[in-house]
Amino acid sequence: RIRRLLEYPHTITYTVEPKLDGLAVELIYKNTILTTASTRGDGYIGEDITSNIKTIRSIPLRLLSPRDSPKLPEHLEVRGEIYMEKKAFQQLNKEREKEGEALFANPRNAAAGSVRQLDPGITARRPLLFFSYGIGEISAWPFDSHIELLTTLNKWGLRVNTRYIKKCKNSDEAIAHCRYLEGIKHDLPYEIGGAVIKVDSIDLQKTL
Repeated sequence: RIRRLLEYPHTITYTVEPKLDGLAVELIYKNTILTTASTRGDGYIGEDITSNIKTIRSIPLRLLSPRDSPKLPEHLEVRGEIYMEKKAFQQLNKEREKEGEALFANPRNAAAGSVRQLDPGITARRPLLFFSYGIGEISAWPFDSHIELLTTLNKWGLRVNTRYIKKCKNSDEAIAHCRYLEGIKHDLPYEIGGAVIKVDSIDLQKTL
C-alpha cells in the first residue's frame, strides 16, 4: 500500500522500534537548553510538566555538541516516552504498601502519576527514565532518514533505545523484527505495547 501511494517501484527501508508503555512527552530545547516540557494531552494542548521533567536524570538539561554530529539547531522539539522499569515499579509499590498508600496498577500509571506530581521533589524520588523516538518542529533539518535522526539525537545526549531499534531493508525484515520483539517482550526490563514501523526515508515520509 505504501509503495502504491508513493508510486514507488523500489524496495522501501523501514525502522522498527519497541513501543514503550509509558507517558508521551515533548521537550523543547532553545539554544541547547531545555526550556519547556509538556504531556501530549489531547494532541493540541498538553500539561506543563517542565519543573518535574528537569528532575529526571536521564533527560539532559543541556544538549551535547560532539564534532561528529550535525550542528545543534536553535530550536528543537524532542518527542519521547517517560517510563519506569518493571523492577523499579515493583519496588515502588512495596514502599507504598508499607506506607499504607494506594498501589499503582502498572508501570505506565506509575510513570504518568509521578510526572504529574505538584511537588517536583516527589518526581525526583521516583525511578523514572526517558527514551526519545522523534522530533516535532526544528529550526534546521539535517536528516535524510529516521535512523539518522535517532543516531543524531543520541549523539546530542538524548537517550535512544538503540539496542532494540533496527533498520530493516524491506517489509519482510520489518515483520521479522516485530516477531522477534514479541518473542522477547516478557524478558525486557520495561513494558512494551507492541512495535512501531516507520518508513526510514524522510523524503518518502513527507510525501506520504
